[in-house]
Amino acid sequence: MKSFISVAKKVFIILISIFSFNLSNGQQTPLYPVSYRIFDPFIFNPAIAGSKDFFNIDLLEGNYNKSNSELVCGNLRLSKSHPDYFSSPDAPEFTHVGLGGVLYNDMNGLSRNIGITGSVSYHIQLDKDALSFLSFGVSAKAVSNHYSGDPDINKPAKNTFFPNFDAGIYYYSKHLFVGVSATNLLGNPEDLDSLGINSIPVSRQLFFQIGYKVVLSKPLNILLEPSLIVNSNDSLSGKISDMLKPMIKLYIGNICIGTYFNDFNKTSFFFQYNYRRFYIGTYFELPKDSPFYKEPILTEFTLGLNISAIKSGISRRNHW
Repeated sequence: MKSFISVAKKVFIILISIFSFNLSNGQQTPLYPVSYRIFDPFIFNPAIAGSKDFFNIDLLEGNYNKSNSELVCGNLRLSKSHPDYFSSPDAPEFTHVGLGGVLYNDMNGLSRNIGITGSVSYHIQLDKDALSFLSFGVSAKAVSNHYSGDPDINKPAKNTFFPNFDAGIYYYSKHLFVGVSATNLLGNPEDLDSLGINSIPVSRQLFFQIGYKVVLSKPLNILLEPSLIVNSNDSLSGKISDMLKPMIKLYIGNICIGTYFNDFNKTSFFFQYNYRRFYIGTYFELPKDSPFYKEPILTEFTLGLNISAIKSGISRRNHW
Protein backbone atom coordinates (compact mmCIF):
# COMPACT_ATOMS: atom_id res chain seq x y z
CA MET A 1 0.00 0.00 0.00
CA LYS A 2 2.77 2.42 0.93
CA SER A 3 4.58 1.64 -2.32
CA PHE A 4 1.45 2.48 -4.34
CA ILE A 5 0.99 5.83 -2.58
CA SER A 6 4.65 6.60 -3.31
CA VAL A 7 4.08 5.77 -6.98
CA ALA A 8 0.93 7.94 -7.05
CA LYS A 9 2.86 10.90 -5.67
CA LYS A 10 5.56 10.42 -8.32
CA VAL A 11 2.92 10.30 -11.06
CA PHE A 12 1.37 13.51 -9.71
CA ILE A 13 4.78 15.25 -9.81
CA ILE A 14 5.32 14.01 -13.37
CA LEU A 15 1.94 15.33 -14.47
CA ILE A 16 2.75 18.70 -12.91
CA SER A 17 6.08 18.88 -14.71
CA ILE A 18 4.52 17.92 -18.06
CA PHE A 19 1.75 20.50 -17.92
CA SER A 20 3.50 23.38 -16.15
CA PHE A 21 4.79 25.12 -19.26
CA ASN A 22 1.65 27.14 -20.04
CA LEU A 23 0.02 29.77 -17.84
CA SER A 24 -3.71 30.23 -18.20
CA ASN A 25 -6.00 32.49 -16.22
CA GLY A 26 -9.12 30.51 -16.94
CA GLN A 27 -10.95 27.90 -14.92
CA GLN A 28 -11.86 24.28 -15.16
CA THR A 29 -15.03 23.35 -17.01
CA PRO A 30 -17.62 22.98 -15.81
CA LEU A 31 -16.95 25.45 -13.00
CA TYR A 32 -20.37 24.72 -11.50
CA PRO A 33 -22.05 22.83 -9.97
CA VAL A 34 -19.44 22.66 -7.22
CA SER A 35 -21.13 19.53 -5.86
CA TYR A 36 -20.11 17.28 -8.76
CA ARG A 37 -16.79 16.92 -6.90
CA ILE A 38 -18.85 15.35 -4.09
CA PHE A 39 -21.43 13.33 -5.99
CA ASP A 40 -19.68 12.57 -9.32
CA PRO A 41 -15.88 12.80 -9.03
CA PHE A 42 -15.38 10.85 -12.27
CA ILE A 43 -16.02 14.18 -14.02
CA PHE A 44 -12.56 15.39 -12.97
CA ASN A 45 -10.94 11.92 -12.97
CA PRO A 46 -12.23 9.59 -15.73
CA ALA A 47 -10.49 6.60 -14.11
CA ILE A 48 -13.23 6.66 -11.42
CA ALA A 49 -15.91 5.81 -14.03
CA GLY A 50 -17.14 2.27 -13.39
CA SER A 51 -15.59 1.93 -9.92
CA LYS A 52 -19.07 1.18 -8.55
CA ASP A 53 -20.98 -1.91 -9.65
CA PHE A 54 -24.19 -0.16 -10.63
CA PHE A 55 -25.28 2.19 -13.42
CA ASN A 56 -26.35 5.60 -12.17
CA ILE A 57 -27.56 8.76 -13.89
CA ASP A 58 -27.37 12.10 -12.07
CA LEU A 59 -28.93 15.49 -12.67
CA LEU A 60 -27.25 18.44 -10.91
CA GLU A 61 -28.34 22.07 -10.94
CA GLY A 62 -26.66 25.08 -9.35
CA ASN A 63 -27.14 28.83 -9.09
CA TYR A 64 -24.79 31.46 -7.70
CA ASN A 65 -24.93 35.17 -8.39
CA LYS A 66 -24.64 35.52 -12.21
CA SER A 67 -23.61 31.89 -12.67
CA ASN A 68 -26.02 29.06 -13.28
CA SER A 69 -25.45 25.58 -14.62
CA GLU A 70 -27.07 22.25 -15.32
CA LEU A 71 -25.26 18.95 -15.59
CA VAL A 72 -26.43 15.45 -16.54
CA CYS A 73 -23.96 12.61 -16.10
CA GLY A 74 -23.74 8.87 -15.62
CA ASN A 75 -21.21 6.05 -15.39
CA LEU A 76 -21.23 2.27 -15.21
CA ARG A 77 -19.06 -0.83 -15.23
CA LEU A 78 -19.75 -3.13 -18.17
CA SER A 79 -20.93 -6.56 -17.04
CA LYS A 80 -20.01 -9.88 -18.59
CA SER A 81 -22.57 -11.80 -20.63
CA HIS A 82 -23.06 -15.43 -19.70
CA PRO A 83 -25.84 -18.08 -19.79
CA ASP A 84 -28.61 -17.52 -17.26
CA TYR A 85 -28.12 -20.88 -15.59
CA PHE A 86 -24.63 -19.85 -14.56
CA SER A 87 -25.64 -16.44 -13.30
CA SER A 88 -26.44 -15.42 -9.77
CA PRO A 89 -28.31 -12.20 -8.95
CA ASP A 90 -26.09 -11.66 -5.90
CA ALA A 91 -22.77 -12.27 -7.64
CA PRO A 92 -22.60 -10.50 -11.01
CA GLU A 93 -19.43 -10.56 -13.06
CA PHE A 94 -17.94 -7.45 -14.60
CA THR A 95 -15.48 -6.70 -17.35
CA HIS A 96 -12.45 -4.48 -16.91
CA VAL A 97 -14.13 -1.59 -18.74
CA GLY A 98 -15.99 1.37 -17.28
CA LEU A 99 -17.86 4.04 -19.22
CA GLY A 100 -19.09 7.53 -18.38
CA GLY A 101 -20.77 10.48 -20.04
CA VAL A 102 -21.52 14.12 -19.24
CA LEU A 103 -23.71 16.83 -20.74
CA TYR A 104 -23.49 20.28 -19.23
CA ASN A 105 -24.51 23.90 -19.67
CA ASP A 106 -22.37 26.37 -17.71
CA MET A 107 -23.18 30.09 -17.72
CA ASN A 108 -20.52 32.17 -15.98
CA GLY A 109 -20.76 35.93 -16.41
CA LEU A 110 -20.25 36.84 -20.07
CA SER A 111 -19.25 33.32 -21.09
CA ARG A 112 -21.41 30.24 -21.69
CA ASN A 113 -20.10 26.73 -22.27
CA ILE A 114 -22.18 23.84 -23.58
CA GLY A 115 -20.21 20.61 -23.49
CA ILE A 116 -20.38 16.87 -23.97
CA THR A 117 -17.89 14.40 -22.54
CA GLY A 118 -17.34 10.68 -23.05
CA SER A 119 -15.12 8.70 -20.65
CA VAL A 120 -13.65 5.21 -20.75
CA SER A 121 -11.68 3.47 -18.01
CA TYR A 122 -9.84 0.18 -17.56
CA HIS A 123 -9.84 -1.51 -14.14
CA ILE A 124 -7.17 -3.99 -13.05
CA GLN A 125 -8.01 -6.29 -10.13
CA LEU A 126 -5.18 -6.36 -7.57
CA ASP A 127 -6.38 -9.07 -5.16
CA LYS A 128 -8.22 -12.38 -5.38
CA ASP A 129 -11.23 -11.08 -3.41
CA ALA A 130 -11.89 -8.27 -5.92
CA LEU A 131 -11.71 -5.61 -3.21
CA SER A 132 -8.85 -3.49 -4.58
CA PHE A 133 -8.35 -2.15 -8.10
CA LEU A 134 -6.09 0.14 -10.10
CA SER A 135 -7.77 1.93 -12.99
CA PHE A 136 -6.76 4.21 -15.85
CA GLY A 137 -9.15 6.52 -17.67
CA VAL A 138 -9.42 9.11 -20.43
CA SER A 139 -12.17 11.54 -21.45
CA ALA A 140 -12.80 13.24 -24.78
CA LYS A 141 -14.70 16.55 -24.77
CA ALA A 142 -16.46 18.75 -27.30
CA VAL A 143 -17.27 22.25 -26.03
CA SER A 144 -19.17 25.10 -27.63
CA ASN A 145 -18.43 28.51 -26.07
CA HIS A 146 -20.45 31.67 -26.59
CA TYR A 147 -18.83 34.89 -25.41
CA SER A 148 -21.29 37.78 -25.34
CA GLY A 149 -18.55 40.42 -25.54
CA ASP A 150 -17.41 43.18 -23.22
CA PRO A 151 -17.76 46.75 -24.53
CA ASP A 152 -15.69 48.10 -21.62
CA ILE A 153 -12.55 46.48 -23.08
CA ASN A 154 -13.71 46.51 -26.72
CA LYS A 155 -14.04 42.73 -26.99
CA PRO A 156 -16.70 41.63 -29.51
CA ALA A 157 -19.06 38.68 -29.12
CA LYS A 158 -17.98 35.41 -30.69
CA ASN A 159 -18.66 31.67 -30.80
CA THR A 160 -15.93 29.03 -30.48
CA PHE A 161 -16.08 25.24 -30.80
CA PHE A 162 -13.12 23.24 -29.53
CA PRO A 163 -12.15 19.72 -28.37
CA ASN A 164 -10.32 18.77 -25.18
CA PHE A 165 -9.14 15.75 -23.21
CA ASP A 166 -8.76 14.55 -19.61
CA ALA A 167 -6.71 11.66 -18.18
CA GLY A 168 -6.42 10.05 -14.77
CA ILE A 169 -5.26 7.17 -12.57
CA TYR A 170 -7.24 5.84 -9.61
CA TYR A 171 -6.60 3.25 -6.89
CA TYR A 172 -9.50 2.08 -4.76
CA SER A 173 -10.01 -0.60 -2.15
CA LYS A 174 -12.46 -1.36 0.64
CA HIS A 175 -11.09 1.49 2.74
CA LEU A 176 -8.57 3.61 0.80
CA PHE A 177 -8.86 5.54 -2.48
CA VAL A 178 -6.21 7.65 -4.22
CA GLY A 179 -6.44 9.40 -7.57
CA VAL A 180 -4.46 11.78 -9.75
CA SER A 181 -5.73 13.42 -12.93
CA ALA A 182 -5.21 16.26 -15.40
CA THR A 183 -8.10 17.97 -17.19
CA ASN A 184 -8.27 20.12 -20.32
CA LEU A 185 -4.96 18.79 -21.61
CA LEU A 186 -5.18 20.84 -24.81
CA GLY A 187 -5.47 24.02 -22.75
CA ASN A 188 -7.34 27.10 -23.88
CA PRO A 189 -8.08 27.35 -27.63
CA GLU A 190 -7.14 31.03 -27.67
CA ASP A 191 -4.07 32.94 -26.55
CA LEU A 192 -3.99 35.48 -23.75
CA ASP A 193 -4.92 38.94 -24.97
CA SER A 194 -3.10 42.19 -24.19
CA LEU A 195 -4.89 42.38 -20.82
CA GLY A 196 -3.71 38.90 -19.87
CA ILE A 197 -7.18 37.30 -19.86
CA ASN A 198 -9.07 34.73 -21.92
CA SER A 199 -12.71 35.18 -22.89
CA ILE A 200 -13.10 31.37 -22.76
CA PRO A 201 -12.88 30.18 -19.11
CA VAL A 202 -10.80 27.05 -19.72
CA SER A 203 -7.35 26.03 -18.50
CA ARG A 204 -5.41 22.91 -17.69
CA GLN A 205 -6.14 21.68 -14.19
CA LEU A 206 -4.39 19.14 -11.95
CA PHE A 207 -6.21 17.09 -9.31
CA PHE A 208 -4.98 14.87 -6.50
CA GLN A 209 -7.54 13.03 -4.40
CA ILE A 210 -7.11 10.81 -1.35
CA GLY A 211 -9.60 9.46 1.18
CA TYR A 212 -10.12 6.75 3.77
CA LYS A 213 -13.26 4.98 4.97
CA VAL A 214 -13.54 4.35 8.71
CA VAL A 215 -16.24 1.96 9.94
CA LEU A 216 -17.66 3.36 13.17
CA SER A 217 -20.46 0.83 13.64
CA LYS A 218 -21.21 -2.22 11.52
CA PRO A 219 -24.60 -3.01 13.16
CA LEU A 220 -25.81 0.57 12.63
CA ASN A 221 -24.08 0.90 9.26
CA ILE A 222 -22.21 4.09 10.22
CA LEU A 223 -19.17 5.06 8.17
CA LEU A 224 -16.90 8.13 8.30
CA GLU A 225 -15.03 9.18 5.16
CA PRO A 226 -12.50 12.02 5.43
CA SER A 227 -10.88 12.96 2.13
CA LEU A 228 -8.86 15.68 0.45
CA ILE A 229 -8.90 17.11 -3.08
CA VAL A 230 -5.88 19.16 -4.19
CA ASN A 231 -6.77 21.27 -7.24
CA SER A 232 -4.44 23.63 -9.09
CA ASN A 233 -3.85 25.08 -12.52
CA ASP A 234 -0.85 23.84 -14.49
CA SER A 235 1.37 26.69 -13.31
CA LEU A 236 0.74 25.88 -9.62
CA SER A 237 0.00 29.56 -9.08
CA GLY A 238 -2.22 30.78 -6.29
CA LYS A 239 -2.45 30.27 -2.55
CA ILE A 240 -1.93 26.84 -1.04
CA SER A 241 -5.17 27.26 0.91
CA ASP A 242 -7.06 27.72 -2.37
CA MET A 243 -5.65 24.42 -3.69
CA LEU A 244 -6.59 22.33 -0.64
CA LYS A 245 -10.23 21.25 -0.49
CA PRO A 246 -10.96 18.90 2.45
CA MET A 247 -14.19 16.95 2.68
CA ILE A 248 -15.88 14.89 5.37
CA LYS A 249 -18.72 12.46 4.71
CA LEU A 250 -20.72 10.64 7.39
CA TYR A 251 -22.84 7.72 6.23
CA ILE A 252 -25.65 6.58 8.54
CA GLY A 253 -27.63 3.87 6.79
CA ASN A 254 -29.22 5.51 3.75
CA ILE A 255 -28.24 9.05 4.81
CA CYS A 256 -25.05 10.87 3.94
CA ILE A 257 -24.20 14.27 5.44
CA GLY A 258 -20.99 16.25 5.39
CA THR A 259 -19.05 19.38 4.58
CA TYR A 260 -16.77 20.33 1.70
CA PHE A 261 -14.33 23.23 2.06
CA ASN A 262 -14.47 24.60 -1.46
CA ASP A 263 -14.04 28.10 -0.01
CA PHE A 264 -12.60 28.59 3.48
CA ASN A 265 -14.39 31.95 3.70
CA LYS A 266 -17.73 30.16 3.56
CA THR A 267 -19.53 27.49 5.53
CA SER A 268 -20.68 24.60 3.38
CA PHE A 269 -22.67 21.46 3.97
CA PHE A 270 -24.39 18.79 1.92
CA PHE A 271 -27.05 16.15 2.47
CA GLN A 272 -27.98 13.06 0.49
CA TYR A 273 -30.66 10.42 0.99
CA ASN A 274 -30.33 7.16 -0.84
CA TYR A 275 -33.41 5.14 -1.74
CA ARG A 276 -33.17 1.73 -3.34
CA ARG A 277 -33.44 3.02 -6.89
CA PHE A 278 -32.82 6.77 -6.62
CA TYR A 279 -31.40 9.44 -4.35
CA ILE A 280 -31.75 13.15 -3.71
CA GLY A 281 -29.20 15.59 -2.38
CA THR A 282 -28.43 19.24 -1.82
CA TYR A 283 -25.36 21.42 -1.30
CA PHE A 284 -25.09 24.91 0.24
CA GLU A 285 -22.36 27.51 0.77
CA LEU A 286 -23.08 30.30 3.25
CA PRO A 287 -20.89 33.41 3.82
CA LYS A 288 -19.10 33.58 7.18
CA ASP A 289 -18.33 37.28 7.53
CA SER A 290 -21.43 38.94 6.08
CA PRO A 291 -25.21 38.51 6.39
CA PHE A 292 -26.65 36.12 3.83
CA TYR A 293 -28.85 38.86 2.33
CA LYS A 294 -25.76 40.95 1.42
CA GLU A 295 -23.94 38.17 -0.41
CA PRO A 296 -25.42 35.54 -2.74
CA ILE A 297 -25.81 32.00 -1.40
CA LEU A 298 -24.62 29.11 -3.49
CA THR A 299 -27.34 26.45 -3.69
CA GLU A 300 -27.18 23.22 -5.67
CA PHE A 301 -29.44 20.20 -5.98
CA THR A 302 -28.90 16.69 -7.28
CA LEU A 303 -31.24 13.89 -8.27
CA GLY A 304 -29.82 10.46 -9.05
CA LEU A 305 -31.27 7.28 -10.49
CA ASN A 306 -29.79 3.81 -10.07
CA ILE A 307 -30.55 2.03 -13.33
CA SER A 308 -29.35 -1.34 -12.05
CA ALA A 309 -29.77 -2.75 -8.55
CA ILE A 310 -26.87 -2.77 -6.10
CA LYS A 311 -25.36 -6.26 -6.34
CA SER A 312 -21.99 -5.94 -4.76
CA GLY A 313 -22.15 -8.85 -2.33
CA ILE A 314 -19.44 -8.24 0.26
CA SER A 315 -19.46 -4.45 -0.13
CA ARG A 316 -23.19 -4.04 -0.58
CA ARG A 317 -23.50 -1.95 2.57
CA ASN A 318 -22.12 1.59 2.42
CA HIS A 319 -21.96 1.35 -1.37
CA TRP A 320 -23.41 4.50 -2.87
